[in-house]
Amino acid sequence: METLLESTDRDLRIVLVGTQHPGNIGSAARAMKTMGLSRLVLVAPEKAPDRDTQAMAAGADDLVAAAPVFASLAEAVADCRWVLGCTARSRRIQLEPLHPRDAARRALAATASGPVALVFGRERTGLENDELQLCHAAIHIPSDPAFSSLNLAAAVQVLSYELRCAMLGDLPALQDSAQRTAPPAAGAASHAELEGLFGQLAEALEQIDFHKGRAPDSAMRKLRRLYLRANLDSADVRLLRGVLADTQRMARLAGQGESP
Repeated sequence: METLLESTDRDLRIVLVGTQHPGNIGSAARAMKTMGLSRLVLVAPEKAPDRDTQAMAAGADDLVAAAPVFASLAEAVADCRWVLGCTARSRRIQLEPLHPRDAARRALAATASGPVALVFGRERTGLENDELQLCHAAIHIPSDPAFSSLNLAAAVQVLSYELRCAMLGDLPALQDSAQRTAPPAAGAASHAELEGLFGQLAEALEQIDFHKGRAPDSAMRKLRRLYLRANLDSADVRLLRGVLADTQRMARLAGQGESP
């Protein structure tokens, strides 16, 4: 019979984006396995796993062997209900900042709705802004400002440890915490569904000249945050996309000088 920890682990994934050194993939896998996590996902690594990966994995090479590889972060998290980006510095993408402990508890609660991803970026540059934009919130590890850069595997170890503590903690208390912090509800829309909505919304706003010549980035960031806070389900997304489709149809007819 599957245990609670095994069930939770199945819906928690660690996603490494653009990893530059194969050895760090192995070190991250080892960090995960020591904390009972097994779902490793790779996105466009600069080099494929090699002997250095196996050496640094030190017994966790089964996680590396089982790790799927995707060409983009969007593909890797398409079925996720909640996506958290681990980042060391403030960026233009305004995301809710989470302490690792709070992030772990909220991530654990969110697995009740479906898969949850914790995303880590490149060793030198971290996650790009367009990758952070795919995330619901940002995790900041409170390291020393005078020397704030963590090794990739060290960052994975910190978050894996906090997830382990959350999984072994007081589950009723976590459920109470989940109610206070409003994680995604059961049936929440998938990441791919939300990205489809945002793409259609951007197109519709262009068609009706909503931006009036202004750069669309600021408005779209605010609209994304608004919809993400709403915890839309699949039916909500279908309804909104239907409204947008009619808006686009009327905009096309108006552009052609025809009556709706």
